[in-house]
Amino acid sequence: MEIKEFKIGDKVVYPNHGLGIIEQIEKRSMGDRIEEFLTLRIVANDSTVMVPRSNTSNVGLRRVVTRKEVEEVFDVLKDTKITLYDDWKGRFQENSDKMRTGSITEVARVFKSLSHLALQKNLSYRERRMLDKAKYLIVSEIAEVERMPADQVEAKIDRAVSRGTKQVRDR
Repeated sequence: MEIKEFKIGDKVVYPNHGLGIIEQIEKRSMGDRIEEFLTLRIVANDSTVMVPRSNTSNVGLRRVVTRKEVEEVFDVLKDTKITLYDDWKGRFQENSDKMRTGSITEVARVFKSLSHLALQKNLSYRERRMLDKAKYLIVSEIAEVERMPADQVEAKIDRAVSRGTKQVRDR
């Protein structure tokens, strides 16, 4: 099991919660063993989360993406391939699984497919919330990496996804 080296001040992404900053690393006694915990402040809601260092890989804690990975996100958004499901339960489960991975490209796929679906019909409340969360996670991380205001990143993301969905509609 790989234990990633994180240090105080690192900016990380906690799946489904978004951008966080490691504020503290402390050792705590857990029965007969000592466990090291990372305390993260989640930027979105100013909450704190404690993650055992030995569990960072399991929960999907990762560093923010690189600029190259940001380009991959835009490639996903512009791509005309969209996964369609007949069954909303299957779609929701698949999208939930992708959101939990913490991978920004998987979150971008969820955003793209739900954006495309929203053009065809009204989304359920749960899917609307997932669409909004996916957009927030993408915008906040890219804004951090590119050092751009969130509204500019949001506009760029909207343009990219509309290009991909427009090409699908024009077929």
